Amino acid sequence: MSTISDSSAGTATSGLAPIVVAVAPGSPADLVGVEPGDEILRVNGDVPRDIIEWQLATDEADVELDVSRGGLDLSMTIEKVAGTSLGIEVSSAVFDRVRTCDNHCEFCFIYQLPKGMRRSLYLKDDDYRLSFLYGNFTTLTRFTEADLERVVTERLSPLHVSIHATDPDIRSAMLKNPRGGMSLRWLRALLDHDIAVKGQIVVCPGVNDGAVLDDTLAGILDQYPELASVAVVPLGISKFNAESAMRFHTLAEAQSVVDTVDDWQDIFQATLGKRMVYAADEYYLMAQRSFPVADRYDGFPMHEDGIGMARTFEAEFHGAATEATGVQRGFFAAVDAPPNPAAYTGLRQNGCGPAEAVAASAAPTATGIRLRPRRSAPVAVLTGALGAPVITPLIESLGRTDVRVLTVENHFFGGNTGVTGLMTGEDVSNVLAIEPHGHRYLIPDVCLSDDGRFLDGVGIADLPRPVEIIPTDGIALRAALETAGTTT
Repeated sequence: MSTISDSSAGTATSGLAPIVVAVAPGSPADLVGVEPGDEILRVNGDVPRDIIEWQLATDEADVELDVSRGGLDLSMTIEKVAGTSLGIEVSSAVFDRVRTCDNHCEFCFIYQLPKGMRRSLYLKDDDYRLSFLYGNFTTLTRFTEADLERVVTERLSPLHVSIHATDPDIRSAMLKNPRGGMSLRWLRALLDHDIAVKGQIVVCPGVNDGAVLDDTLAGILDQYPELASVAVVPLGISKFNAESAMRFHTLAEAQSVVDTVDDWQDIFQATLGKRMVYAADEYYLMAQRSFPVADRYDGFPMHEDGIGMARTFEAEFHGAATEATGVQRGFFAAVDAPPNPAAYTGLRQNGCGPAEAVAASAAPTATGIRLRPRRSAPVAVLTGALGAPVITPLIESLGRTDVRVLTVENHFFGGNTGVTGLMTGEDVSNVLAIEPHGHRYLIPDVCLSDDGRFLDGVGIADLPRPVEIIPTDGIALRAALETAGTTT
């Protein structure tokens, strides 16, 4: 049973009330009359701070909603089965404002963005809630006792923590924050309360590589052996980088990092029974080394952080994996992905759905005509500079002359930016503009927001050639190549 009545409860005064952006037809919320545009003031009498509290509150069998609609406050009572969804999609994941970062890391990619992009992309967060929901890494420099109590009470696990260095002075210097040296005490506290934590070390040449990296991994073994895993990733530099101390790795430096990680894997394995630390795929490309065999990744615990993606993609493509691992959008996941009520159970959204592909098919090009590729048309797979050396040998193994790989160099960001997830519409357009009409062009969903837009705001419909959006995994790519499919 559901009821609705006028309410004089007033408006929420704490934070930013979530807005209903969609209501599932036939859902409990739809039956009671919740509408897109409604502002949610309270749930069961309380003002939820984020999607986590929203999920906990709306999981109950009886849910009281206070909403504001066109200046009118309404109170709704919804009776449903406990644990089932209301059928509401809300406007954001955090309602009481994202906790911003007060570090000033020279290697922060946010500082290296060009001007004129969407304002949301410039937000530096250090919010443990986004760490839990989207896999964002937090430094814990703004973490508090109250935060620890909530994480432990609600079992917000896993969290993702940027370590960079275990030496307090070096970590403080890297974060340019005097609290940086002491904030890892919260990491110890989280582990003491059995919260799963995945760590990350961004390696900056001449800063925390070499002997410092060895010391950091020794510190992890000594102080934080309960960590679930640790990702070692290279510094990313765009052409807008203004920090002279930040530079590319040399070949020798990249090889040294790979060797250091390999040596410490053996130490961790012998001591803890797990390899613990893993180097990003990018390091093996930079070091001109082969990727480790799949078994060395121990089930790919940090796949979403660029660890073992090449091996999982290979296994999926060749049919050795029956289910796709999937890919997180990465650096801007919390910005471009909609809030996911299922995130409380650890689930993550990824990829664009078929709706975007269907919508794009009707959009005209600059000439007003969209040529529909033939079912037997040649195929081109678009990927970033770092994806090309992974995908190309897989395509070549098929022995097909009608399939090719198109590498999209990242001129928009420049520097060493080569991951497929940071491809922009401008660069994709420049590549497609000189390609023939009538071919099939496959593009991975990892570089698109849920409304089919690239980071630079270019939409799928704005591209000079029709494209097919496919999930970013080997199974989807193989299926797209083996079936005629439909195009957009």
